[in-house]
Amino acid sequence: MTQDFWLTSGWHLLDRDTEGRLVPSADFMLAYYARDEIAPQEESCAAERALHARLSEDPFAEVTEADFEPIIDRDVVHNYRAVLAFRGFLAQYPTLEAAYMAVVRGVRIDFPPLFLEQLTQIILRNILDGDTDTLKIRAAECLFRQQTVTLDDGRIMVADHATVQLQAGMARMLQEGPAPDEVSIDILATETADEYWARSDMFNTSVDLAFTQPALDGLCRVMEAWIGYFLGVTTRIQPMHGIEDESWSWHVGLDSVSNDLFNDLYSGADVGEDRLRAILCLFKLEAEDGFISEMAGRPVYLGLAMDQAGSVRMKPQNLLANLPLATS
Repeated sequence: MTQDFWLTSGWHLLDRDTEGRLVPSADFMLAYYARDEIAPQEESCAAERALHARLSEDPFAEVTEADFEPIIDRDVVHNYRAVLAFRGFLAQYPTLEAAYMAVVRGVRIDFPPLFLEQLTQIILRNILDGDTDTLKIRAAECLFRQQTVTLDDGRIMVADHATVQLQAGMARMLQEGPAPDEVSIDILATETADEYWARSDMFNTSVDLAFTQPALDGLCRVMEAWIGYFLGVTTRIQPMHGIEDESWSWHVGLDSVSNDLFNDLYSGADVGEDRLRAILCLFKLEAEDGFISEMAGRPVYLGLAMDQAGSVRMKPQNLLANLPLATS
């Protein structure tokens, strides 16, 4: 039985083109205007209410500086600028996927990175539509939400960073004395996997990304689907214990930490044990075709690492921008 998930992502509010790509709709933009950061409050001034009413009537209505000048709450103006910059960016492209690929190719954005993470989630929701593997879907959260890492007895547990911070903050408020050293996040495993459906929008489960664990396999399948959806290249991605390849020719860091580390290793620099311990997962990516001739039959190595604070912020755009493609 197919289950729904990520109901608050906005995916359900989008239109589709003839190829199933995602097109912003009026309802999709209305959802942004309904957010607490934008929606009028009891103390909102008349100018703020008027602008919100106009955009609620026509979500794509033109907004000028003259509309912002009389608004008293300048924080609201700041929030409007961010949302409207995102709206203006999307308006330049026929689909959300085309807009995302523009960022991959280097187009500069003038809105907060949070919107790019939301764009990633929405596109992933489209890619994973109909999928019933909840460990795979939970692993996909790593592509658009920062994760906090806990290493324990061979396990690599990742939990949503914002959820961990929220729970830690609540614990500090509810108890006297020192702040707690850790918080408790429910583990999603094979035997509890079905619990995810009711909790998908809460981002309050953790999974184990250690070698041989099903969530790590799920992350591999998500990355394969991500590449295939955007680039039309069929790949096979497998976890690895380590890289022992004298002909190492290409690598892609899945985050800024692993990217820098890979570059140093490839150049022969002495990176030290402390930096090596930051690596959480290694992968081998292979493609039957689609790569430049020099890489035909050769693997691309992928790495995922945590920063000094013990968190991971994955950059899925690296999988689209940095592969050795025969055509770009």
